[in-house]
Amino acid sequence: MDESTPPAAAGQVDLGRALSAVLRRYLKGAGAAIEDVPGGPRGFQVLSIADEGACSNQAMIAMRLGLDRTVMTYLVDDLEGAGLVERRPDPADRRARQVVVTPRGRSLLETSTASIRDVERAVLAGLSDDEVETFRSLLARVTDGAPDDHSGCGAPVPEC
Repeated sequence: MDESTPPAAAGQVDLGRALSAVLRRYLKGAGAAIEDVPGGPRGFQVLSIADEGACSNQAMIAMRLGLDRTVMTYLVDDLEGAGLVERRPDPADRRARQVVVTPRGRSLLETSTASIRDVERAVLAGLSDDEVETFRSLLARVTDGAPDDHSGCGAPVPEC
């Protein structure tokens, strides 16, 4: 579409196709931006959630990300092998393992977060700053209807 082609009316946009296009652009950029993180964008998300501290239990991180536990195990194996996280027994459940970010992991997370912000700016480059703020606000409202389940994390449910 060039500048002379008017954009489709909002009611005519296929939500699934539009979300898929945005996600593909994001994942392509994120994969390239954080190639040093084992597991790419998923590995980054695990590091980010573990660093938040609200849900460090490996099974609960998998649930929060919608990942199969087997996939999560391999992902954490790779992050641990790179020295970015450690597994520790969960004091609330000896059968469970906490995923704890190491200092090396925290340093990589900081640089990766900056890279991800650049990708987000590129994906949303067609929007003004006010529109980006509105877009993020609307996403927050839409996702607020399906809150993350923190019941098994051993920590209080975070305020939203």
